Amino acid sequence: MSQKSKYFQDVEQYREDMLIKTELCGEPMQFSTTWGLFSPRAIDEGSKLMLDYIKVNDDDNCLDIGCGYGPLGLTLAKLAPKGKSILIDKDFVAIDYTVKNIKLNRLSNCETFLSNGFDHIGSQKFNLIVSNIPAKVGNELLSLFLIDAYNHLEPGGRFYVVTITGIRKYIERSFKEVFGNYKKIKQGKTYTVAMTTKH
Repeated sequence: MSQKSKYFQDVEQYREDMLIKTELCGEPMQFSTTWGLFSPRAIDEGSKLMLDYIKVNDDDNCLDIGCGYGPLGLTLAKLAPKGKSILIDKDFVAIDYTVKNIKLNRLSNCETFLSNGFDHIGSQKFNLIVSNIPAKVGNELLSLFLIDAYNHLEPGGRFYVVTITGIRKYIERSFKEVFGNYKKIKQGKTYTVAMTTKH
């Protein structure tokens, strides 16, 4: 076999879906993933940190912004069986895999669709909004996210984010400006989980 043929053969394996089997918040979960999605081989540390500390009511209506293949939003759907969970992302590949993972985890109380931020959410309101915010999202987009999150939360609703620890001060200032409050839930070396409440 030529070097070129071997390379082509070796690379073909990357087209195959990967399967993550794990436990999140005490719930057995599995996720079909592929290269090109964020953290395709294992649930990322930021998402795991948030799920370790988040408080979810069984009737919460939840929204996961930038859901990827669904680890946050689908876990929320399991923890809030009397509520509904919506998972959105601007990447069609992420949505394709979230659809697969809803079926894989036999969840009937959630849906997923393409949306650039909150653009396709309409007038829906939520008790709980979560986001694993990318490090390079930019202050402008982050500001839009925060204002849209505020407008789409029910009174008493909570907004949880996990970010790289380096931007925690910016998140703190922004939460206080938009919501009037900020609570640091957990700070690790790499990631910080924070939340705010709509009063």
